Amino acid sequence: MNSWPHKHILTLKNFSKEDFKIVIDLAHRFNSLNRNEIEHLPSLKGFLITSLFFESSTRTKNSFELAAKRLSADFLSFHPSSSSLSKGETCLDTARTYCSMGSNILIIRHSSNDSPSEIAKNLDSLGLKTSVLSAGDGFHSHPSQGLLDLYTLTKFFSPTNLDPNILFKKTILIIGDILHSRVARSNLWGLTAFGADIVLCGPKTLIPDEFSNFLISNNQYDVEDPIKDRGKITISRSLEQSIKNADAIITLRLQKERMKTSLLNSIKSYSDDYCLTTQKLDLCEKEIPILHPGPVNREVEISSQIVDKYSNCLINDQVANGVPVRMALLYLLSTVNLELRAT
Repeated sequence: MNSWPHKHILTLKNFSKEDFKIVIDLAHRFNSLNRNEIEHLPSLKGFLITSLFFESSTRTKNSFELAAKRLSADFLSFHPSSSSLSKGETCLDTARTYCSMGSNILIIRHSSNDSPSEIAKNLDSLGLKTSVLSAGDGFHSHPSQGLLDLYTLTKFFSPTNLDPNILFKKTILIIGDILHSRVARSNLWGLTAFGADIVLCGPKTLIPDEFSNFLISNNQYDVEDPIKDRGKITISRSLEQSIKNADAIITLRLQKERMKTSLLNSIKSYSDDYCLTTQKLDLCEKEIPILHPGPVNREVEISSQIVDKYSNCLINDQVANGVPVRMALLYLLSTVNLELRAT
């Protein structure tokens, strides 16, 4: 395996195809060990990993903790409600406090865009060797979710060879609140890297027309795109029409907590038009995989009948796959940390 090139993992925009493949292959190896009931590996013994979740989480937070423990790392979990934030301490000073305790990797979730990136820049400016791994910031990025979705779809379409190039020219339909979704943005970088074409489907208030240029206009990190032949992004307002040509569907949660103004006429009208039901799914003539990052608002984004009874609903697979994917990310960052310690 080539040397891992990223000290921090803050976005998937700067991932090359080789980077994606390294994560997928390593995650699959860890997944095989988990299936063989090898519960703990000594890979990160002596490493301290700290979870700084300034936003609530069930799947991501616990998945990272389980991943760290399966690699034998020491793990600290920060709880905002019982921390010094209530006394006026800043998020940056909180992060630096944990670095002083010896944290090798900080896993950070925050409601503000770019918070993990700003913390990483500050730590770098101080000459600290600690890595930052974004667990989701605002509606900007959620790298580990994008990677586990890529892994889940690769496993579905290429179970033997585990080749993400299988996604080339496949049509992935992403439904719902794209405007506020860090998951969607990470999926756009991850899935188009292997030539998948993305159809974004939802009302204009949740998917502005400019999203069709997302891959071109998003230069937030001022880095050259390492992928030269990405899939394309189109926008549709009709779920019934879009389903007919879909090879896979990702439904998204309505993030009402991030909506500063009323963007929908009503939840019922949204559900009528964009909730994925068996009746709408029947418009697709093939059995296709269905994903949702969770948490799920049943009968708003997706029907209970699909969640509970549709054989290719992969929501639970996504949760399970999150652990080995996050094991892979922690392991790769640990190799960078070891290299930095040696200099």
